Amino acid sequence: MNKRQTLFLLLASFFLTNVILAEIIGTKIFSLEASLGLSPFAIQFPFFEQPLAFNLTAGVVLWPFVFITTDLINEYFGKAGVRYISSLAALLIVYIFVMLWLVAGLSPAEFWVQINQPLDINLAFERIFLQSLGIIVGSLLAFLIGQFIDVSIFQGLRRLTGSKKIWLRATGSTLVSQFIDSFVVLWVAFYLLGQPAWSLEQVLAVGLVNYCYKFVIAILLTPLLYVAHWLIDAYLGKSTAEALMEEAAQSRLF
Repeated sequence: MNKRQTLFLLLASFFLTNVILAEIIGTKIFSLEASLGLSPFAIQFPFFEQPLAFNLTAGVVLWPFVFITTDLINEYFGKAGVRYISSLAALLIVYIFVMLWLVAGLSPAEFWVQINQPLDINLAFERIFLQSLGIIVGSLLAFLIGQFIDVSIFQGLRRLTGSKKIWLRATGSTLVSQFIDSFVVLWVAFYLLGQPAWSLEQVLAVGLVNYCYKFVIAILLTPLLYVAHWLIDAYLGKSTAEALMEEAAQSRLF
């Protein structure tokens, strides 16, 4: 295996790990303020009855790593690389969906139920993982839409800027694609398929807060993207890295 293939394998593995884990933990909604030991913020928007707090899906903790990996795959392997790994991720997410549904239907062992009393452990299992099925459907749809929008904007900006202004194509593509992703996943997962279902106002409120978080994180992570570029260029060699990026602009994977 040459360095180019090794690089793709490493980036793809890191990408898939974070995408799949984000699917599994996405059912938890956490308070960012409470997690940081702060008092809840109360941001009042005119179209929401209640002030907005920073309540986020746990999956957003991992999505910044997905952003960076997507941009790196896009930079070095082009549209073909992103489409390949996104399609593979979608297939694995469907596999997870099917396996969770099958496992949730298995009869629980009596001793397992007994040792976890007074908690109804089987109900808790079903509530967490079957709720995540809605997350999986919603995020699968949002993920595919977001990824293809991201790669198109990224490559469009690259044609305009050449190899310069990494921050512009990486951050710009992320900000647009994640705006759509933030609302589509919640609308499908919690409004259409949620048990119990969220109100439309809850979807808009959490979606807006999630996007604000992603917006800030995408900007803050820009220096890390440059560090990753430097490490990859050092690993491949400057001339090989530049040649790889030129090929990526032509959407050739290998």
